Amino acid sequence: MSPLVRKPIAASGEIVRITQQDSGWSTISLRVFRLEAGREQVTSLPEEELALVMLGGRAAVTAGGQRWPDFGGRRDVFSGMPHALYLPAGLDEVRISALAGGCEVAVCGARSQRRFPPALIEPSAVEVEIRGGENATRQINHILKPEFAADRLLVVEVYTPSGNWSSYPPHKHDVHNPPGEVDLDEIYYYKISRPEGYAIQRVYTRDGRRDETITVRDNEVILIPDGYHPVVAAHGYDCYYLNVLAGSARSMAASDDPDYAWVRAEWRGKDPRLPLVQ
Repeated sequence: MSPLVRKPIAASGEIVRITQQDSGWSTISLRVFRLEAGREQVTSLPEEELALVMLGGRAAVTAGGQRWPDFGGRRDVFSGMPHALYLPAGLDEVRISALAGGCEVAVCGARSQRRFPPALIEPSAVEVEIRGGENATRQINHILKPEFAADRLLVVEVYTPSGNWSSYPPHKHDVHNPPGEVDLDEIYYYKISRPEGYAIQRVYTRDGRRDETITVRDNEVILIPDGYHPVVAAHGYDCYYLNVLAGSARSMAASDDPDYAWVRAEWRGKDPRLPLVQ
């Protein structure tokens, strides 16, 4: 499978759709909806546990006989911390109704066998990690960590300042070899701070079987089936991506490319621009 950039689609408010069938794996999915005030989106994914991440705006959400009447809050991903809603598998439908000003919401999914209670995740509950150093410093917002009460789904947001590297040193998670590494499929959904901006992502394996360098723009998606996958934000443009992961274990364990692991010892400080949002 190639880590293709998936272009946004426009159908009933849906601007991105990545299903297991589309991607060729049986783990994770992603749908992104942009809804005007008063519009409603009904999603039916009973085989998947879900995390709704409000990218911008507010909505009322109804699922499994429960209602969250005012979900969200930030204007966009560069304006504040996320609200998220975890929903277990087995729900016949999820209704998302945009409130005043409209909304953009990501519906992250993973095939699931076990059921856990729904949970509203407020911004104050999202752990912020400033990872890396020098011009490889970035901000990680941990939304669904391995410790979270869910079956398989893992979700994080990553903010990479202008000119910085992320997912660096290059790491991979395509072999089940715990505790050092587990096999995780991964989706990257990108936002760039200005519409003409871009990031560059490389996806490669040490044996050369895969070696692709991809220019990624606002609202585009890259699938990571295997290999190392570093990112760099173009100078002048802050980069955001939403990561959706699931695989062989409930863990984020990954291994560095040994050719580049040495750079960790060279970092002498962190980029003072971080955190970009708080």
